[in-house]
Amino acid sequence: GWDGGWYRRAYFDDGTPLGSKDSPECRIDALPQSWAVLAAATDGDRAAAAMDAVNEKLVDDRHRLVRLFDPPFDGAPWDPGYIKGYVPGVRENGGQYTHAGVWVGMALARLGRTDDAWRVFGYLNPVRHAVTREGCDTYRVEPYVMAADVYTAPGWCGCGGWTWYTGSAGWMYQFVLGELLGLRVEGGDTLTFAPLMPASWDGFSVTYRYRNTYHHIRVRRVGPDTRRTVRVQVDGADIPDHRLHLVDDARTRQVLVEVG
Repeated sequence: GWDGGWYRRAYFDDGTPLGSKDSPECRIDALPQSWAVLAAATDGDRAAAAMDAVNEKLVDDRHRLVRLFDPPFDGAPWDPGYIKGYVPGVRENGGQYTHAGVWVGMALARLGRTDDAWRVFGYLNPVRHAVTREGCDTYRVEPYVMAADVYTAPGWCGCGGWTWYTGSAGWMYQFVLGELLGLRVEGGDTLTFAPLMPASWDGFSVTYRYRNTYHHIRVRRVGPDTRRTVRVQVDGADIPDHRLHLVDDARTRQVLVEVG
């Protein structure tokens, strides 16, 4: 499905590609680009090119959102299905569909693009839409829960829709905890660390509960590559394999993690 600069989205029954540079509508779609990276289904050069195209054509810095695809379906003679029933720029039809926006951020993080991944997180974070009165008046929905979509239609660009969307919230949680802060559970009882920290961060703290046991974790930067763990200490004792082995004994532990 490689189209030369990104991956195509689909093919119609007659073989016409969708999501191609030659498509008059849905010329580029975020889904095949991000999932080519997340599924480890492509090589480094194509992964980089595909996400470059997403950054250029779908991540909207002006309106602080991530479009699902562009341009939206409107007047082309083909029938892509129910999605064309939405007004152009509303919900899946060329607006921000937040599931897909989160996957874009996760793919950028997986490639180690720290600034791009955190920028996308800032656009997806509902709180950031309500920093100013003007932002509140544009967004119009609750800024403390995830919205399924954000419109890009003229006159409604930046307006949120269908809030309290638990699917997007679940993916956002995985994006923040697993990809940005780099906390991942392996084998059900081992916590590993590979944070993608902004250059301005010296570290961060997080409390992690494993059943009835609490771990107060302080992550500290000691070098440039924050995805590399160089030290893990639990209650003052070094852990040789740099992993936190989780035991449920109803205690509270102090954990120091050094990365860099």
